[in-house]
Amino acid sequence: MSSVSIIIPTLNEASSLEQTLRQLTVLNPKAKEIVIVDGGSSDNTIELAKHCLHFFPLNVDVQIIKCDIKGRAVQMNFGARNASGDILCFLHADTQVSHDIVTVIEQTLTNSKISCGGFISLMTGTQTTRWGISLHNYLKTYYAPLIFRPYSFFKGLRLLFGDQVMFCRRQDFLKCGGFNEALPIMEDGDLCLKLFKLGQIRLVNRVVTTSDRRVARWGAIKATAIYLYVGILWGVGVDANYLKKFYEDIR
Repeated sequence: MSSVSIIIPTLNEASSLEQTLRQLTVLNPKAKEIVIVDGGSSDNTIELAKHCLHFFPLNVDVQIIKCDIKGRAVQMNFGARNASGDILCFLHADTQVSHDIVTVIEQTLTNSKISCGGFISLMTGTQTTRWGISLHNYLKTYYAPLIFRPYSFFKGLRLLFGDQVMFCRRQDFLKCGGFNEALPIMEDGDLCLKLFKLGQIRLVNRVVTTSDRRVARWGAIKATAIYLYVGILWGVGVDANYLKKFYEDIR
C-alpha cells in the first residue's frame, strides 16, 4: 500500500479544486490518503470537496478538515499532523499531477541522501501555456540558491516553491519543525533551507501543471517583475511579512 499522504490547503478554491481532486481519483498506485485542509472558505469549496468524495475508490481515505487559522503554512502543518503516511506531499488546489506521481515520489525518496523533492511546474490557462514564466520558474530553482547560497548549491540545495508539489518524509518534516507559520509567503523556500540540513533537495524531471491565474490578473511582465523582486529581497533577508504586500491573494 502507498505510504504517501497528499495534503491540500484550501481557501476559496471552488473554481480549481474539483479538477485537482478528479485527477487524484485516477492515481496509479493510489495515495494512502488525501487530506483537504480548509482555512475558512466563504465560497462552496467545502461542499464541492464533499461532492467529489464519491469519485474516489473505497480504499482511499479522504479527509476534509477545518483549520481555525487561515494561512498556507498553518494549514499545511495542520494537515501534516492529521496525516498518517510516512511521506507527505503538499499539493496546491490549483495544481494537477500525473497519474503515477505516487510511484515517482516513493522512488525518489528511496535515495536516503534526498530529504525533499518537487516537480517542474508548467503554468497553464484555459487558452494558453506560459512558456516564458514557466522556464524562468524552472531556472529559479537552480539560480536562486546558486546566487544566494553557492556553497550549499554545490552540496545539493535547490529552491522549490509550492506549485512544484513539494514532498518529503514525515519524520524529516517533523524533525525540522515543518513550515514556519509566521511566514505569509516563502514558507516553501524556508522549508527547503531547513530540510537541506537533513539531505539534498531534488527537482524531479517530471512536469505538473498549475493555474496561471496570477499571471492572467497581473500580466506577464508585471508578474515576472514581482517574482524577481520578491525572490531577490527574500534572498538577501528581507522580512516575508513586508514582501507579502506585493503578493496579493488571487482566486
